[in-house]
This record gives sequence, structure tokens and C-alpha cells, in this order.
Amino acid sequence: MIPIWYHLNMELITRNTDYAVRALLYIAKANKDLVSTAELNAQLNLPRPFMRKVLQILQKEKFLISVKGHNGGFSLAKKPDKIFISDLIKVFQGEICLTGCLLNKEICPNIRVCPIRKKIKRIEKFAVNEFKGVTIGSLL
Repeated sequence: MIPIWYHLNMELITRNTDYAVRALLYIAKANKDLVSTAELNAQLNLPRPFMRKVLQILQKEKFLISVKGHNGGFSLAKKPDKIFISDLIKVFQGEICLTGCLLNKEICPNIRVCPIRKKIKRIEKFAVNEFKGVTIGSLL
């Protein structure tokens, strides 16, 4: 028998959220008016298509300002202390959910009586509250 926790979706940070945090940190540390996509790709060594997508979303969601053209690039739209990791998680992956209890792509039939579910929900609430206090500024 496979243990119940084997079926839980425990991914706190997805690839896109990670790339977003890395890009925002780099731009904040660069301490210049604009950082080009080429510079971000070279310095962060991330796959260009994913990075491009992440930057577009960050611009659309008003975390970044984009300047097009030969000397274009990105700058922060907010101060680093106003960019919360919890907000980035919501943008790129939705709400944090550690109790995605699936069994063969179906909701687990034991979801209502699962002995570990309540504990995991408390851990989830703790993680969400912790992320609400972390900003790009605090990570610099």
C-alpha cells in the first residue's frame, strides 16, 4: 500500500516563481535604470523562453516596468520592500496548497477522515504566513 503522503502535492515554489524571484533580485541588486533581457539571461543562466515569459508576466502584473528598443530593458515598478514573495506565488502558481490529495487523478476518498490532513493544513497556513513576510528587499 502506498502511504497517503505520497499523493500530496508538496511543491511550495514552482520554476516560474523561482525564476521571477531570481530576476527581481538581480534587477534590484543591479542598481541601475534598466537591466536588459540579454544581461538577465547571461547572468542568471536561465532558459531564454521561460525567462521571457516570466518577465512578461511580471510586467503585466506591475512588478516590472518594460522599456522597448535597442537600449531597453526592465526596472522595478515597486520598491523591493513592497514586492512580497506571497504575491509572486499567487501570480505564478495560485494559492499555496499542500493538501492536493489526489489518488490516480481523483480526489482521495479518505480526504474527510485523513489523519494527517489537519496537520498538513496547519503547516500550509504557517508557510503562507511566513511567505507574507518575505520581500525582495528582505532577500537582498
